[in-house]
Amino acid sequence: MYNRELYIPRIAKIKEIKTLTRDTKLFRVVFKNKGPELSLEHEFLPGQFVQVSVFGAGEVPISIASSPQDEGFLELSIRRVGYVSSHFHKLNVGNEIGIRGPYGNYFLKGHNGAKDFLFAGGGCGLAPLRSLIKYMLSDPRRFPRLTVLYGARTKDDILFRDELYALRESDTAEVNLSVDCGPADPGCEIGVVTTLFKKFKDLRDTLAFLCGPSLMMHFAIQELLNLRVKPEHIILSLERYMKCGVGKCGHCYLKDKYVCTDGPVFSYKDLKELGVEI
Repeated sequence: MYNRELYIPRIAKIKEIKTLTRDTKLFRVVFKNKGPELSLEHEFLPGQFVQVSVFGAGEVPISIASSPQDEGFLELSIRRVGYVSSHFHKLNVGNEIGIRGPYGNYFLKGHNGAKDFLFAGGGCGLAPLRSLIKYMLSDPRRFPRLTVLYGARTKDDILFRDELYALRESDTAEVNLSVDCGPADPGCEIGVVTTLFKKFKDLRDTLAFLCGPSLMMHFAIQELLNLRVKPEHIILSLERYMKCGVGKCGHCYLKDKYVCTDGPVFSYKDLKELGVEI
């Protein structure tokens, strides 16, 4: 049965814009109309995404960068890479956008009760991981040990730089950073993010979350397997062109799955069984 409500965006207003890097901004948005049926701020889980409309330009899928614990707003980290995202970067505080969702599954689906959690992100892949990191930091008894590995091209390309540096100085999580090239700040290594795995000996009891360029995730998976992380405990967020978000258009078809409905979060074990190479 056709459900037109799936395709009607809810109107949200931009409340705050923060420049993260030369090509990435963080938009904080709130919905114009409040009510139980318009409570997206509290009905999503880390790893899910929304379809965002820039009126007159088009619609794009964007991962939610804020935590469900953040009350009254959503945060969307948007990199300027195409037509719609370029128009998004021209918007100002007070402008309105459309939002559909949330869609997809989430990082902690089937959580196995682990106590050690590792996040490995590259470039703009930190945005969906940030949602989960913030969510876990709000519940230290359930998620006691967090390690963050993050790599960017240069130190000026590090997303959420102030947050990562503050977290590194705290005792709530271990944070390790790297940059591909150029000068690095103290405590930030030179090299790709996978070079940060060399400090570990055995991660067999760890649940690992990955998000970033495919090449980065490919080598991160190999490092994790060498450190004895089980394939089902390696959790990835895939990027695909998800035009409809509800499994109708077929743009994100992956073997017998749709990334927008069966993903975007998959375990490495799931992908191997599908015959999908990362």
